[in-house]
Amino acid sequence: MFTRNESPLDRGVRGVVGAALVVTSIAGLGLTTPLGIAAAAVGAILLVTAATGFCLLYRLFGVDTVKSH
Repeated sequence: MFTRNESPLDRGVRGVVGAALVVTSIAGLGLTTPLGIAAAAVGAILLVTAATGFCLLYRLFGVDTVKSH
């Protein structure tokens, strides 16, 4: 059902950027501002997609960065 469609490099970049967004939103922006909430939400989504290797938007647009299945 949810076949991986992200390469290891793609997953690594998503993990780093997602973690940076979550940390920045909590430490710097604060979770009480709209920008802080948006950054935390986007960061969390990136972390989940990095952990699972599956991106729904990739599926919808027919993108697959995995070399072989």
